[in-house]
Amino acid sequence: MVASSRAPVAPAPTACTEAWLSALAGAALPTRRQEDWRFTDLSALQNLPQCLAAPATSCWDLETLPAGISRLSAEAAAAEQGRSLAATGCSEHWPVRLNAGADPALLALRVSGCADPLELLWQAGAGEGLRARRLLLVLEPGASLDLFLLITAAGPQALSLVIEVAMATDSRLNFGSLAIGKGGQATLLAHTAIRQASGSQLKLVNGSSGWALLRQEPRLVQTDGAAHACLRGLQLVDGEQVADTHSHVCFEGPAGSLDQLHKVVADDRGRSVFNGAVQVPRVAQQTNAAQLSRNLLLSDRARIDTKPELEIVADDVKCAHGATVSRLQREELFYLQSRGIAAAQAAALLKRGFCEEVLRELPATAARHRPLQSLLGEA
Repeated sequence: MVASSRAPVAPAPTACTEAWLSALAGAALPTRRQEDWRFTDLSALQNLPQCLAAPATSCWDLETLPAGISRLSAEAAAAEQGRSLAATGCSEHWPVRLNAGADPALLALRVSGCADPLELLWQAGAGEGLRARRLLLVLEPGASLDLFLLITAAGPQALSLVIEVAMATDSRLNFGSLAIGKGGQATLLAHTAIRQASGSQLKLVNGSSGWALLRQEPRLVQTDGAAHACLRGLQLVDGEQVADTHSHVCFEGPAGSLDQLHKVVADDRGRSVFNGAVQVPRVAQQTNAAQLSRNLLLSDRARIDTKPELEIVADDVKCAHGATVSRLQREELFYLQSRGIAAAQAAALLKRGFCEEVLRELPATAARHRPLQSLLGEA
């Protein structure tokens, strides 16, 4: 296997950086003694230069708003901000507190009717220090939106992102994102907190690669039941990169449904962590929830820690979970080679097919960014 080409980073004094980050968050950095962080290597964050990037003059590189989308007033945004975080139980999570302490730029939007597709770009470029942003979305009853978010960064910097979404009755949200770290030095800490009312339909699709440290926490609560959520995740790790995902879905009413698939490709000494928690209390009868973690190991030195978990109290439910860790199948490689395809090309084709299952579910506006080629470093 090819060793990582990541350039060495000159570390800042770790103790000083920890104190600076702790001061911003108002709490000490997580440690491996905490269950949610015990597999997470925070060295990329601890080596972060101690500075806050200047606020962007044009938040999210957004010049105009599509039809059906408007900005929330300051009063409405203040009233709504924090509600989804509280409902999903992550208001006091360390990355959320760090985001609040880093003076994030806020974009607060209301969606009415069948809105035109929205594309948001956070192109941090090559920089140093910590950058923070927040996105607040409020979907009115019956509203519909396709949203694509592209995040790119390079250099010894950390991006902190908190997204809150409130979905009213019968609303629909197709939310896809690509997060691409270039050069293997940048860190991304992302929290997504979503409240779903009855009749709402959510599709949340995430693809990522190239981050020295990636920590994603999608958290969802179906407040009244009778809602549907489809979650798709794809992570590529290489070199000494760490991708850490902790998802949490809670059903607080009957007849809710979940379809979750999380996929990982790990090469060289890359490491992936997945912890998917699903809570089905007694009030959530007739819940239908399925969760699957599928992982592809391309190196003997790569590591994957996966733990899908269900907590079920209700007795009238259909719930399933599973996890697989495998290599490229010899039979499939042999079949392609027997058709005249070289071994390296055959392996690349199988890898692309593994990734496409998730990426094809991104919103249509993602196509111009060539998601597969971008994640594989071919674009």
